Amino acid sequence: MTRYAIEAEGLVKRYGKTTALAGIDLVAREGTVLALLGPNGAGKTTTTRMLATLIAPDAGHASVGGYDIVRDAPEVRRLIGLTGQYASVDEEMSGFENLVLLGRLLDLSRADAKARARELLERFELSDAGNRAPGTYSGGMRRRLDLAASLVGRPRFLYLDEPTTGLDPRSRGDVWGLVRGLVADEGVTVLLTTQYLDEADQLASDIAVIDHGRVIANGTADSLKSQIGGQSLEIRPADTARLDETAAIVAELTGLVPDLTTRPGVVTVAVHDPDLLPYVVRRLDESGIRATELALRLPSLDEVFMELTGHGADAEAPAAA
Repeated sequence: MTRYAIEAEGLVKRYGKTTALAGIDLVAREGTVLALLGPNGAGKTTTTRMLATLIAPDAGHASVGGYDIVRDAPEVRRLIGLTGQYASVDEEMSGFENLVLLGRLLDLSRADAKARARELLERFELSDAGNRAPGTYSGGMRRRLDLAASLVGRPRFLYLDEPTTGLDPRSRGDVWGLVRGLVADEGVTVLLTTQYLDEADQLASDIAVIDHGRVIANGTADSLKSQIGGQSLEIRPADTARLDETAAIVAELTGLVPDLTTRPGVVTVAVHDPDLLPYVVRRLDESGIRATELALRLPSLDEVFMELTGHGADAEAPAAA
């Protein structure tokens, strides 16, 4: 039997009459990124806290690195690093002092803790800011320091709970690059919770879609996209006056009525046979219609999420009862 780095079966968590998790099943392969994708309130953070041994399940079981999260909680904690949604560093201490303190708490010698702190500050491009208090850092720098803090103990498993919330696009890209490096260079297994569909698409080897405390779909990004249908053909004629003519050609070749409203100025139609594309190109050329955009694409993760849940990923999920 395949032994996964993280395995969870039937995890349940209740708070009074509210069921936060209603039977979560998960597996993560070693040295990959598993994304838990869902809206706020879906159960992503509760799942992460449970796998980090911070809360105990009311039912079900899970293991991390072969250790049971309840029975072997101390061993699990030795294997993991956790970066939560909010900054976890001391605002009164410098970045360097924060990392040294964490190293000492993890039983590193003073010399080793200082060496590890310098190594991480350099790796995360924070050396110049290492002697400053985190309160003077930008949002992206603070998240990099948070990530560095979670790596002081060289964890085999890294839990990232919505790590890029509130960051600008450049800072998000920096965090993505750091995560990719940890997986590719050090073989770290990453559990990533996010409500950003592009983040899951960019980073995750596997995705579990969570809604109302349950996993409603899982697989790779491409496999999830394929679940809701084939590809779409999109054509944007250079001359918008020829939009209807373009749509007529597409309708004739596909036998379907194209969509002209979802993306203004673009003809969109479902395509089940990708070999149709050369015929479309030929007919457009024969008609003298020049296209500034012509592409076959899979559904986006946003479209997948809407199809699976009936709402967008940025919606607030009501608590499961």
